[in-house]
Amino acid sequence: MTLYTIGFTKKSAREFFSERLGRSGAERLIDVRLKPSSQLAGFAKVGKTDGDFQFLLLELCGMDYVHLPVLAPDPELLKGYRAGDVSWDDYEPRYLAELEARSAADTLDRSLFDNAVLLCSEDTPEHCHRRLAAEYLKRHWGDVEIVHL
Repeated sequence: MTLYTIGFTKKSAREFFSERLGRSGAERLIDVRLKPSSQLAGFAKVGKTDGDFQFLLLELCGMDYVHLPVLAPDPELLKGYRAGDVSWDDYEPRYLAELEARSAADTLDRSLFDNAVLLCSEDTPEHCHRRLAAEYLKRHWGDVEIVHL
């Protein structure tokens, strides 16, 4: 199983859709953001009624869209991290404990993740929960190759 990850910040729509997602060959985008409808999401905003992001994914990349908030961090943890009250060294084990408490690996449909892309906002994966989620799934499922776009 190949599982890609990507963040949309610091990327133009052309780079995001054509140069990264389109060239990956992935079939599905799995949104692991807490609030995909945030005004800060720019071109990656998921509207409640318009579906522009989903349309662009399908038309430009041939990808389905799935939002899986079970892989999003707890709102208070995310707020604390963004405010600087929670360090990355504290954030990481707390987020992973949340995934374990939710039994995420046991409840998710593995077939959704094969040749899929985990989406979050962070530009790079080093300090992003999408990397942690991918590594968590790999630890539980075993046969996962992670590729950061």
